[in-house]
Amino acid sequence: MLRWVEWGPVDGMPVVCVHGLTRNGRDFDVLALRLASQGRRVICPDVFGRGFSDWLPDGKLYAVPTYALAFQQFLVQLPGPFDWVGTSMGGLIGMGIGAMSGVAPRRMVLNDVGPFLPAHALQRIATYLGLRPEFTRIDEVEAHLRLVHAGFGRLPDAAWRHMAETSARRTAAGRLVLHYDPAIAEPLLGGPITDVDLWPVWQTLRQPILVLRGAESDLLDEATATAMAARADTQLATFRDCGHAPGLIDPAQTAPILEFLSA
Repeated sequence: MLRWVEWGPVDGMPVVCVHGLTRNGRDFDVLALRLASQGRRVICPDVFGRGFSDWLPDGKLYAVPTYALAFQQFLVQLPGPFDWVGTSMGGLIGMGIGAMSGVAPRRMVLNDVGPFLPAHALQRIATYLGLRPEFTRIDEVEAHLRLVHAGFGRLPDAAWRHMAETSARRTAAGRLVLHYDPAIAEPLLGGPITDVDLWPVWQTLRQPILVLRGAESDLLDEATATAMAARADTQLATFRDCGHAPGLIDPAQTAPILEFLSA
């Protein structure tokens, strides 16, 4: 079962915000509140295997095509057009959805991800994805997240604590662990890590797209972002002092999203 947090009026035009590989829908709390204040209905799912959504029976199913097909069934039930905001993995799912007939978003925001994923960046992600840390206190969870997600940028202390509190669950033994199925690592760690080329998918997209990039990002390099921006109806915003991926908390990062989705 897919579960989500919802913000704003139920009759507002929906915005679906989808998180990164090891994250969950609560990453969008700040952005969701700002979108809701504009009258938008904001839906922030926990992708399968994360947060409060169900875990899948086979780790090999934790892959973008699986998620895109599952979201397709969810999205066809929305009344009318919707927009999509996707961070990292959420952006890849969005690209898959955007290429589908009948469920494509009206507008799409891709947060620090694109149609080319370099192997060295995937290798970096794999180094922490394969870990299964356990903690005794929430401040230990926070310290871990500050380390592995340093690319989010200079977030306020309150934001890191909120992330820790929404990213951990307590085991039967009383230990704190990260709130996702460890099996989500299987597709990435199950074989050699190589570059991923999704340019054929990118070329099928027809909706206006806003690309966000952390200036120090290794997953969305400058050359890829520039090539994406050359496409008609595509805008690019680059943020200093962050890498992969901008945390979407600073007003300077959320303002371009609010403006783009208000069109």
